Amino acid sequence: MSSVPPAATAPVRELADGTSLPVLGLGTYPMDDAEAERAVAEAIRLGYRLVDTAVNYGNETGTGRGVRNSGVPREQIVVTTKLPGRHHGYEETLASFEESRKRLGLEYVDLYLIHWPLPRVDAYVDSWRAMIKLREEGAVRSIGVSNFTGGHIDRLERETGVLPSVDQIEMHPLFPQEELRGYLAGKGVAVESWSPLGRGSDLLSDPAVTSAAQRHGCTPAQAVLRWHTQLGAVPIPKSGDPQRQRDNLDVFGFELSGEELAAIAGGARQRLGGDPEEHEEF
Repeated sequence: MSSVPPAATAPVRELADGTSLPVLGLGTYPMDDAEAERAVAEAIRLGYRLVDTAVNYGNETGTGRGVRNSGVPREQIVVTTKLPGRHHGYEETLASFEESRKRLGLEYVDLYLIHWPLPRVDAYVDSWRAMIKLREEGAVRSIGVSNFTGGHIDRLERETGVLPSVDQIEMHPLFPQEELRGYLAGKGVAVESWSPLGRGSDLLSDPAVTSAAQRHGCTPAQAVLRWHTQLGAVPIPKSGDPQRQRDNLDVFGFELSGEELAAIAGGARQRLGGDPEEHEEF
C-alpha cells in the first residue's frame, strides 16, 4: 500500500436517470490486468469513486479485482465498462454483458456504454434496446454511449424513446467539442472526457496551461483537469502512479477564471482519436 496520503473524494453530480456520478474518475487504458488491479485498488484508497474500463482494454478482470481489494464498500464505487463493436446486436449485447460481468466479478455494473457507434454496421440501436433491458432488470444501474454524435443520439431517442445518461467523448483543450457539448446539455446527457490531458500532444506545455498552473500553484495537468470540471465534463485521466493519481483528484481547491478557461482552449484544434462517423473498432 502506498504512503501517499488520501485526497478527498470528488464531488458527485446527479444524472438524468436519478443515479449519481463522481465528477472525476480513473481511466485504465492501456493497462493490463496486473497494472489495472494495482492502480484501481490504490486509486480507490486515495479517494476515487469512479473507475472506467472496457472489453477492448483487456483489463476488466484486473479492474474488478482492484475494486474488490480496495477495502471500500462496492456500493460506493461507480464501475463503468463498454460494449465492443464485435458484439453489436441485441442478443450479442446481452451475451457480451454477461461475459463482462463475469470477468469483473461483480453482481452489477454501474454504467454500461456502447464503445463506438459503428454506423456502417448499423446495429447500435439493437444494442441500445438490449441495454435498456439490462437496466430494467437491475443488472446495470445506468446506460450510456461513447463517441456518439448528436445524430446518433437523436436516432436512439427517436427509435427507443430512451436517451443515454452519459456520452463519453474525446475532449480536451485541443478539441473542446463546444457544439456537441451544447447539444448534450440540451438533452440532459452528461459528458465524460476521454484523453482529457491530450495524450501524445504538447498540451501540458502550452503557455496558457502553464501560466494558469503557475498562478494557481498547481501542475499543468491539474489546471487542465480543472478546466474540464468547470465546463461540466467528467474527466477520466489514466494513471498508475499513486502521487499522480492523488494530484489528478486534487483539483477542487481552486477555480480558473473565465479568461483562463478561454485561453486554455484558445489554440489550434486537433482531434487525437477516431472520427465516430468513420472509426471502426471491433
